[in-house]
Amino acid sequence: MAATMRGARGEPPSILTPAITPFGREMRQAHFNFAPSYTPLNHGSFGAFPSCVRDYQRKLQRETEAKPDTFIRFTYPRLLLEAREAVAPLLGADTDEVVFVPNALTAVNTVLRNLTYRDGDVILYFSTIYDACRKTIESLEETTRVCGYCIDLVYPIEDDEILEKFRGAILEIQRQGGLVKLAMFDTILTFPGVGFPWEPLVSVCKEYGIYSCIDGAHGIGHIDLHHLAQVGPDFFISNCYKWLMVPRGCAVLYVPYRNQALIRTTYPTAEGYLPSTQREALSQRTYFVNLFEKVSTIDTTPYVCVIEALRFRNHVCGGEERVRDYCQNMAGEGGDLMAAMMGTEVLGNRKGTLRKCAFINVRLPLQVTEKHDEEKQLGKIPAKEAKAVADWITITTVEEFDTFLATRYYAGAFWVRLSCQIYLERADFEWAANVLLDLCSRVKQGMLRTK
Repeated sequence: MAATMRGARGEPPSILTPAITPFGREMRQAHFNFAPSYTPLNHGSFGAFPSCVRDYQRKLQRETEAKPDTFIRFTYPRLLLEAREAVAPLLGADTDEVVFVPNALTAVNTVLRNLTYRDGDVILYFSTIYDACRKTIESLEETTRVCGYCIDLVYPIEDDEILEKFRGAILEIQRQGGLVKLAMFDTILTFPGVGFPWEPLVSVCKEYGIYSCIDGAHGIGHIDLHHLAQVGPDFFISNCYKWLMVPRGCAVLYVPYRNQALIRTTYPTAEGYLPSTQREALSQRTYFVNLFEKVSTIDTTPYVCVIEALRFRNHVCGGEERVRDYCQNMAGEGGDLMAAMMGTEVLGNRKGTLRKCAFINVRLPLQVTEKHDEEKQLGKIPAKEAKAVADWITITTVEEFDTFLATRYYAGAFWVRLSCQIYLERADFEWAANVLLDLCSRVKQGMLRTK
C-alpha cells in the first residue's frame, strides 16, 4: 500500500528511512515538535503528530494555494480515495464503508440527526458519555419525539455489571412502554480514561434490535479495531487526530452497507445531497460516498494526511501493534510507579479490563470530608471545595510546570488522568508524580485558598 500511494504531483508524499526509532525521549527529539520545556502527558485530548506529517500537510496546503481549482476539484478527490483505502483496513471495513468528517461530534450529529423518531423512541446512554454527546441528545429531545435515558455508572466497576445495567435499562424502558431506538457508548471513556465493553454491548443491541452507535473518539490508533466490522456495530466514529497522529480536524465515520440508506444528508447539508426521488438512480454506497466528498469549503488536508501518518507508524514506529503495546505497557508501568510514589492506587477492576488502554487514572493523596471540624483537625479538604481544588491543581500544572495534568474530583476522591504515547518514557511519569506530590503538599498546608 505505502509503496504505491503518490503525492499531489505524482511523487511519494515523503521519504522516510525504513528504520525503527526507539520509543521514548529519542522518538520525541527525532520526530515531534514539542517545546523543550513542555511535558506532554495529555495526548488523549488533542493528539500530536510527527514532523513528517506536518511537512506533508504544509506541502498539500502550498499545492492548494498554488492551484486552488486544480487541487480542490481534481487532485484532492484522488488523494481522499487513497486515504479512505488506507484507513478502512484498520477497522476491518471496505473502503466505501468509511468517510471522513472534521471531528467525532460532527459524525455523532450526522448519525443521530439522520434517524427519524416516533413517540416512545429512546436513545440509551451511560452517565460516562462525552458531555457534548449528551447535549446533542438533549437537543434532539427539544426538536424531535425522542427521549434520552441515562444509565448511571460509578467507577471502579466490572464489565459484567455494566452489561447487567444495560439489559436492565432496556427492560425498564420496555416496561414503561418505550422502545430503545439507539444506544450510544464508547470504546475508551474520556474520564475516567478506561476501557469499555463495547463488543458485548453491540451483541446485546443486536439481540434487542437496537441501533448501536459507538463513540470511539479514543479508538483508532489506540486499541485494535481490525475486528470492528466483524463485531458489527451499526455506526462507528473515531477521531484520527487523537491517537492516529493526524492533524486536528479529522475523524472517520464507519457506516456498513446495510445502514447507508439511513444517512440521507451530511451536516451541514451540502452539494452532495439529493432528494429521495433523485438518489434512487444511484446505488446506496455511491450516494453515501459522494455525500461526504465535499462538505462546504474547509481545509481537508488532515483527511489526506492519514496516508502519511500510517506510513510513519509503519516505517518509523514498527507498525500498529508495536505502537499499541508500548503505549499500554508504559501506561501500566507509569501508573504503577506514580501510585507507589504517592502511596495511592491506579483505578482498576478485578478482571483488569479498565486498564486495557493507554490512559491511566491515579488517585491523589488527598482526603475529603463533609465535616467542617474534621477538616480543621486533620487537614482534610471540605467536599464543597473539592472541585475548586481539582481545578487549581490542573491550572497550576500549566502555569508553573509547563504541562497539563487533568485532575478531577470523582466518586469521593481526587484522580488525575494521564495519556501514554510513544514519545514518553518512565522518567516522565516519575516527574509527574513529583509535581503532584508538591501540589498536594501545598493543598494540605493550606497554601490554596478557594474563592
